[in-house]
Amino acid sequence: MATEAIPIIDLGPYLAGEPGAMDSTAKELRFALTEIGFYFIVNHGIAQEKIAAMFAEAKRFHDQPIEKKLELKLDQHNTGYLPMRGNTLRTSTVQTGTKPNLNEAFFVKREMGPDHPDVLSGRRFRGLNRWPDLPGFRDTVIDYCNEMERLVQKMVRLYARALDLPANYFDTAFAEPMFSMRMTHYPPQDGPADDEFGLAPHTDTSFLTLLAPNEVQGLSIRSQGGTWIDMPAIDNAYVVNGGQMLQRYTNDTFLATPHRAINKTAGERYALPFFCDSSIDWPVAAVPTTVGPDRPPKYPTTWYSDYMIWYLKRNYDVLNTPQQAAE
Repeated sequence: MATEAIPIIDLGPYLAGEPGAMDSTAKELRFALTEIGFYFIVNHGIAQEKIAAMFAEAKRFHDQPIEKKLELKLDQHNTGYLPMRGNTLRTSTVQTGTKPNLNEAFFVKREMGPDHPDVLSGRRFRGLNRWPDLPGFRDTVIDYCNEMERLVQKMVRLYARALDLPANYFDTAFAEPMFSMRMTHYPPQDGPADDEFGLAPHTDTSFLTLLAPNEVQGLSIRSQGGTWIDMPAIDNAYVVNGGQMLQRYTNDTFLATPHRAINKTAGERYALPFFCDSSIDWPVAAVPTTVGPDRPPKYPTTWYSDYMIWYLKRNYDVLNTPQQAAE
């Protein structure tokens, strides 16, 4: 029977290094990722003040005139400003989106210097961030991304143990992970009418996504039984889920659960998902404990850049001509 209760995982004992906490927490994680695909984490070590500062910066960015935001329009590295209704989820396995999503967003990647070899060579997804002229904005966002990166590097050890792998199995893969910080603004809407959503039903692409604690709810997930569940607000708890990269790494052992966002609050809603993947040069392939003579790999080995180029071409209208989007 499919579970519909969203697990709450307390990271406190594990992060404190308590004996036995790693494996007991990994066991909870395995249950969450094989049964429902979403979970909450509490006692994660991210200060509430830093989370609040990020929400304030998201609002400050989106409160700018549209002309200022469009100066930073999304580029081929998927960095910068995605205008309202700038993407349509055509690759969703849940529902074919025909109307653009009712949100706008600002994307930040790892901060790199102009003299970095990947920047100089123009390597895709390794470009310079696009920063608005808002004092303090850049420092706040970079500090938060650094905190999130460190948390992910601790969490992937739990993922390794949950897959019966050595705790350090993913350490090298996530030594310099690819990440995307999405600062999203959802205007109010009455509800899904004629296929219009704040964010249409979809699965993420990521290995894992951490969604910052949010008092303004709008996220719903689809249980394995097919029921849509509104995610509750839990004080200072991150929502965590896996995506298509996690499915590939685990040969579908772990779930990429469909979810959607609808802002029914009659007010503005902001959301801060942090999408994280292994490093750009790490092959995305099923780990040894998920394959065998009677369980061959379901997916060919791929690489972050190849997968994301395909995904963005299909979904991000702002990056494409109409002909490219249809290909």
